[in-house]
Amino acid sequence: MSLTSHTAVVRRLIVSPGPAPQEQAPVVASAAAVSAVLRAFGRSPEDLPARTVVLIGSAAVDPALRAEHEGFTVLTTATPGLALRRAHHELHLGTADLALVAGFGEPDAHTITVYAVKRAAEAVADGDAVLGVLDMTATAHAPEATPTLRPLHQNPRGTDPDRHRLILWSGRNAEDEARVRGELLPMLSGIHREAYPALPTAVPCGTPPGPVRGAAVAVSALAARTVHQARAVDVSRPRPVALLFPGQGSQHAGMAAGLYRREPVFTAAVDAALSHMGEEGSRVRADWLDPKRAAIGIDDVRRAQPLLFAIDYALGKMILSWGVRPTAFLGHSAGELVAATFAGVVSLSDAVAMVQARVREAVKIPAGGMLAVAASEERLRPYLTDGVGIAAVNANQQVMLAGSDKPLGEVADRLRADGLTVVTVPATSPFHSPAMAPASDAIETDYREIPLREPRLPLYSGYTGTLMSAEAARSPRFWADQITDTVHFRNALDELLAADDVLLIEAGPRQTLTAFARRHRSVRLGAGAVSPLLPARAGTPEADRQSVLNAAARIWTEGHDLDLNAIARLWTWSDEDAPAAAGSTTPHTPAKTLVA
Repeated sequence: MSLTSHTAVVRRLIVSPGPAPQEQAPVVASAAAVSAVLRAFGRSPEDLPARTVVLIGSAAVDPALRAEHEGFTVLTTATPGLALRRAHHELHLGTADLALVAGFGEPDAHTITVYAVKRAAEAVADGDAVLGVLDMTATAHAPEATPTLRPLHQNPRGTDPDRHRLILWSGRNAEDEARVRGELLPMLSGIHREAYPALPTAVPCGTPPGPVRGAAVAVSALAARTVHQARAVDVSRPRPVALLFPGQGSQHAGMAAGLYRREPVFTAAVDAALSHMGEEGSRVRADWLDPKRAAIGIDDVRRAQPLLFAIDYALGKMILSWGVRPTAFLGHSAGELVAATFAGVVSLSDAVAMVQARVREAVKIPAGGMLAVAASEERLRPYLTDGVGIAAVNANQQVMLAGSDKPLGEVADRLRADGLTVVTVPATSPFHSPAMAPASDAIETDYREIPLREPRLPLYSGYTGTLMSAEAARSPRFWADQITDTVHFRNALDELLAADDVLLIEAGPRQTLTAFARRHRSVRLGAGAVSPLLPARAGTPEADRQSVLNAAARIWTEGHDLDLNAIARLWTWSDEDAPAAAGSTTPHTPAKTLVA
């Protein structure tokens, strides 16, 4: 079943908007009742997505009820069934990110049944405890009837004994850790390879993890040796986690494809992001999964930016599904839109629209590119021309230039002639240069229609080099200027690492930001650390999964507790053999997420 074509009910609650039932008349769809619906699940309306719509299913509507209440759209239908169908339509049309459907008079005349309804793929990516999906076909003959709520089936299993898996262990102190490891080693040495994937993820089982920890990533044949050689770490004070999201230039053919259909949250999140791109999303997916037959190359802005957004977003969602709660976000260039999504500035659907606007206007600009130069910003200023600008300052001796093809090529020749190391960045558009000014002006018009909010979590901006302010976050001009302005990644990283001793996780391909962070003084001195999620270069699907498991091991040995069931899906879950739906290849949802 393709999740992208379904809507999911993630919560259902019966509320009474007034006094005790024996004192009430039948409930009427009024302003007070809609206020009760907005607060039904214990969240303040300010915490709801900006594109939340309230759908009323009731024949009795107060004539004073307006089409907007407390800043949210209110739509009325005659029955709860029609309201649920309208919710499905609004969600897949893209005009809503969350629908609160209120069935007035359900289950009795004095109460309201409130359903929280989302697109199914987004619900899985968000880790919602989904009650089930709405089956619109079962009641097609009676559209006013409430659609059937149908649970999804048990997910496929893929327990290949020759795949890498994660083994975690801990102890109350060094002696206890040694004892636990000593008990684990004979088990690994004598276990049959077919049983290897079914071993517990962490030992000892059933007790809280201790502060002295070890971790190993290995296939069955090497498990005992790898565990024996692993170093135990005392993690009495875990470093908080911050996520880094790379932008264009980090992409490569087949990036992260080894996780698709082998990790359910990642898969659902990729599909959720691509589904908001319409038919183009299907084409992006096809080119990604079969690079040899791709209609458009991965370095073209039409592929690089939409796919990088989807991959970065999906990796971030996967980390959250492990139970990790990042305390800050920092994105590089287009990665800042991903960071803004996680910080609550913009919804997924609107962030995708912002990416698409960037792409649409970028292709109208004459071809250009970017150069990575091993030199300081001051050293490079004499080489700049009207058509070439400083695109990014990534580290003290790592600067990017950008411009149209001819002037950029001339600058590259001068730099090489003067003995400077110059590397061409894989890009076909001159992002972060004056050449992009017409595109910037055009997308500002589009961005004015997008609800932008103040960050709910710390969001460091590469454009200001510091924490993003509420004013910047809510400014369409700020976001439009990003395609012309310099990225001050070094300054933003300085601010982030000065705020705390953090563990940086790069949620994206190629390890570009990891390399910059490793050169940072704080990281070199141990007052901060960095770990990539994906390999530094294209490799096998198993290399993608192994790299992700190594990052999970690092998070564990930093002292963070993990959702062991979620982690285990990396070696026990697979949907690779399921037939692909037309235009989409979405997995069955993990049974853990779904409740019948």
